Amino acid sequence: MKMLRSMALVLTIITASACNETKKETLSETVSEEKIEFKKEKEMNILFVLTSHDQLGDTGKKTGFWVEEFANPYYTLLDKGANITIATPKGGAAPIDPSSDSPDAATDATDRFNNDAVAKERIANTTKLSGINPDDFDAVFYPGGHGPLWDLANDKTSIALIEKFNSQEKPIALVCHAPAALKSVKDSNGNPIVKGKKVTGFTNTEEAAVQLTDIVPFLVEDMLRENGAIYSKKEDWAAYAIQDGNLITGQNPASSALVADKLLESLK
Repeated sequence: MKMLRSMALVLTIITASACNETKKETLSETVSEEKIEFKKEKEMNILFVLTSHDQLGDTGKKTGFWVEEFANPYYTLLDKGANITIATPKGGAAPIDPSSDSPDAATDATDRFNNDAVAKERIANTTKLSGINPDDFDAVFYPGGHGPLWDLANDKTSIALIEKFNSQEKPIALVCHAPAALKSVKDSNGNPIVKGKKVTGFTNTEEAAVQLTDIVPFLVEDMLRENGAIYSKKEDWAAYAIQDGNLITGQNPASSALVADKLLESLK
């Protein structure tokens, strides 16, 4: 009799243990499903806005967007699962600044772009900016190059788009010459969006170094200061990016990775 009772007790313990394991597995599966659902909710939709302008003043030389400033953030965000839409004021092909496609400007990101048929196809067939709905995106990123000084600085659609992103407190990231796009952008109080904000952008001395001070319509550093920004910089060509609220800016091409990292962090 004692033996039967002992066996019954062992069976009871085994059954209880098995039930607990089953509950643990069920709970684990539920948690796993919740994690998967959470990842889906964190899907990132990023708008890249590039210049359509390809003429470097009256020099007869070509300009456009700077490849590194597009490629590094593009792949940084793409590799993290972001859905990226590329737009320009005119739509169609976005012009590449020839100087940014030269061997001395090459980086791992530009090499990857030059071997990426899909990315090249997307650059050749950008969406027209006027057809973009800011509500469809979590953030906007503006690569530089000299082109934005001529078109994005004055483009009413771009200005309205940035103002909408700002009113929604969504990240707005710009690098090198791209802060030119902020020139006429206002905040909700009608002040320049950069007034009282910590920002950076292509420096006057960097512009002098590439001998384009007298060619460009305005200097990025001067414009930001005149609009009341708290402008800061590092030595010429050093990587430097700064964030103030939802506004993220980078000084030069070497700063594109820092801007991308700050943008990514803002979306977590």
